Amino acid sequence: MSLPAYAYPSSRFEPVAPVDLNDRAERLRLSQSALKGFFNLAARWKLKDEEARDLLGGPSSSAYYEWKKNPVRTLEVDRITRISYLLGIYKALHILYGDPLADEWVGLPNRNAIFGGRTPLSFMQSGGLLAMQTVRRLLDARRGGV
Repeated sequence: MSLPAYAYPSSRFEPVAPVDLNDRAERLRLSQSALKGFFNLAARWKLKDEEARDLLGGPSSSAYYEWKKNPVRTLEVDRITRISYLLGIYKALHILYGDPLADEWVGLPNRNAIFGGRTPLSFMQSGGLLAMQTVRRLLDARRGGV
């Protein structure tokens, strides 16, 4: 006796192939809008230039100001990934909280064990990409009711 074959139910939604960030053309396509989104986020979060540079992985001041003035460029995989996490954090905060709190949240001391009383911003500055991933997961879990 053979077992029935199991399959996912039919759906009108097709899975989207992940973006290949190793492809320079894909990075070029995404970089300008990523930088514009990041600089809008930085303004909403009231980040100092040094804080914003830390979140981007520490570009030089001259590179940072050039990106701000002219975002038409191709970013590295690391920077696009960082910006992606930060924009996801921004979006999750605006889903969870009203606009004023959502924009202030990263700068407020937080008693969650992850942050240990520090601000989420200082946690992400010191922990880099992995800390951004942790904050994103925390907020996504809160959105999911976990």
